[in-house]
Amino acid sequence: MGTIMIESKIKVQIPILSSDSDEKLLFAKQMGLKNVFVMFRDEDSNYDSVMRFFERCAKFDLTVNDAGNVNMYKHPSIHLGLPERDEWIAKYNDFNRVLGKAGIRVGYITWDQGRVSTTRFAVGEHTRGAVGRIVDMEELNKRPNFFDREYEKEEMWNNFKYFMDRVLPVCEEADIRLALHPNDPPVPALEGVCNLIQSAEDYKRAFDMVGNSPYLGMKFCVGCWLEGGDRFGNLLEDIKYFVERKKVHIVHFRNVSNTLPYFEETLLEDGYMDMYKVMKQFVECSYDGAMHCDHVPDFTEGCGGKESAFAYSTGYLKALIHGATAELNAKTGKK
Repeated sequence: MGTIMIESKIKVQIPILSSDSDEKLLFAKQMGLKNVFVMFRDEDSNYDSVMRFFERCAKFDLTVNDAGNVNMYKHPSIHLGLPERDEWIAKYNDFNRVLGKAGIRVGYITWDQGRVSTTRFAVGEHTRGAVGRIVDMEELNKRPNFFDREYEKEEMWNNFKYFMDRVLPVCEEADIRLALHPNDPPVPALEGVCNLIQSAEDYKRAFDMVGNSPYLGMKFCVGCWLEGGDRFGNLLEDIKYFVERKKVHIVHFRNVSNTLPYFEETLLEDGYMDMYKVMKQFVECSYDGAMHCDHVPDFTEGCGGKESAFAYSTGYLKALIHGATAELNAKTGKK
């Protein structure tokens, strides 16, 4: 009698905005996807609007696994401890209550100066004629402080602790887990603001700071690990470490041309990392959460632009999962 074949439980997604049309939802279905994540606008962040959007998704057999409102989880008042901090934390908590009531079990948080720092979006040496994100630290390091003063490391950690003390009880009440994204690019500071999560060790410090609460986990951004290289951590070992501890709620799957101080975001097959090797590690560690390509080079508008770029990259990602799962089955003798 044959053994049962292992099937990957990774939930492949594409990004959806709450303002997107039914055509975009149909596009996800046509790609063979069952899962999406949603970024909600402020005006759509109430319970009735969230549920109406979920009902639209259900018409296309799509499940929303995780969601967020970027204006809330990236708000400088929260990260920098500005006078309106408590007001924005209250808004953040209210939205997480909405998500929890709607059945969403994963929400978002990051800790930076309010945006992903980028040198430029342009055609690069490694982007095959597509417009992609390019980061050059020689240029970024020349930029002046973005805010009125510098924000040092321990001050940022104190702000993080202040925030966590006020949101984790609400997360427990709403049964929603937070996925903490690393800083991108993962360098000590940008434009006068110290970066909180620039290494695997910083993640461990964040988790220790909240007593390893199950309500704080991570967005495991493969791209950030690759940008930082050895200084960020050992990618394959860290996948195993954090997946085994149930800390990985979402995976951002992305390749880059080089480690810092300069990199270009590339197609999955074009960067310096063998992404099949990375996928095999997630599959062999039995990762069963959400995964998507977070950034893609933009294809030419006449042939679908960013939508076709996401379709191509997501198809490649799905093929990597299929191949890694088949290899694991062959290795373990499953039929």
